[in-house]
Amino acid sequence: MQPQVASQELYVLHGVSSVQEQEILQQREYIDQIDRQIMDLVNQRALHALAIGRCKQAGGLPEFNPGRESELMRRLLELNRGPISDLGLKQIFGEIVSACRAVQRPLRVAFLGPEATFSHQAALSHFGSSCDFAPLATIVDVFEEVSRGHAQVGVVPVENSSEGGVSVTLDQFLQSDLQVCGEIYSRVRQMLISREDAPEKVRTVYSHPQALNQCRAWLRRNLPQAALVETSSTAAAAKLAGQEDGVAAVGGELTARHYGQPILAADIQDNPHNMTRFFVLGRQGCPPTGEDKTSILYLAAHQPGSLYKSLAHFAERGINMTRIESRPAKDRAWEYAFFLDCQGHMDEEPLRSALAALTAEVPRVRVLGSYPAGDPGLAV
Repeated sequence: MQPQVASQELYVLHGVSSVQEQEILQQREYIDQIDRQIMDLVNQRALHALAIGRCKQAGGLPEFNPGRESELMRRLLELNRGPISDLGLKQIFGEIVSACRAVQRPLRVAFLGPEATFSHQAALSHFGSSCDFAPLATIVDVFEEVSRGHAQVGVVPVENSSEGGVSVTLDQFLQSDLQVCGEIYSRVRQMLISREDAPEKVRTVYSHPQALNQCRAWLRRNLPQAALVETSSTAAAAKLAGQEDGVAAVGGELTARHYGQPILAADIQDNPHNMTRFFVLGRQGCPPTGEDKTSILYLAAHQPGSLYKSLAHFAERGINMTRIESRPAKDRAWEYAFFLDCQGHMDEEPLRSALAALTAEVPRVRVLGSYPAGDPGLAV
């Protein structure tokens, strides 16, 4: 049935013919009808989510299922025919899933704070805004919050594409029994945040040392007159930028929005491809989804060729290793733990047999988790 175009429009569309105006009004009526249908369907979805929540509670099952959410999103993206981009669709359905999850109980997400930092942005992009977000002072605090059951999941940085691994996160796995149940890729897009209306008025730039380093060439080229001052976080820098004249901060778009500060210049990072990878911490494992990664911690024997032999178990089976890094073992001098990421799930071949062979050969092996692989191409 054709929608009826409202004849009592209270506004006039300037610069278009009457035929075009009628077409625009008709299309808007279509959109209004579709919006009502979407609202009804989303509420129906929430009712089903609520029923699932009751079943989980009755059966003593975990509230959060990262594998299911990842599989759902992957299937939706495979069905997408546009014109909405995959990233746009992911953001829309991410918020729908988040809102439906919240009718059961809001997911408590611990992250490296403060609010409006890149860790907060990563948590928002992955879990949606309908969560109980808990900013914590240190990475160690995030591990402890999840270990004690005060948060269902935690988000911590594990590596940066330009600067390498985050040693504090890796070291925590040497003593924590938490599982990795997801990964998040987040683009590092730095903004110059200031209430000044021109760069030449900026005399001081505040930010976290890492953020300043990521923009040092741009700042030297565009703000040669400005002193660079380190702060504890990009959020602390944004607060200062809102309080003092002649001051700017370097931080993300979320930081600027959160503190109500204007963006004087966008994308000032020296490396446009810079990206940070985050781990999602939890207390339960993830079943196979078909597109998984596995993170492993192991100690190799202190003898010639031991590292080569341990890695050969993966190479011989055609398993793609995406990252390897070593850290001091902490509990013994001059011993090293190796952190390895590879494609595949620990419960499926060929990774299952590779892990069995590795376990039989080295002093210690711990699978940190098998989890749905993230997509750097959909990073926000």
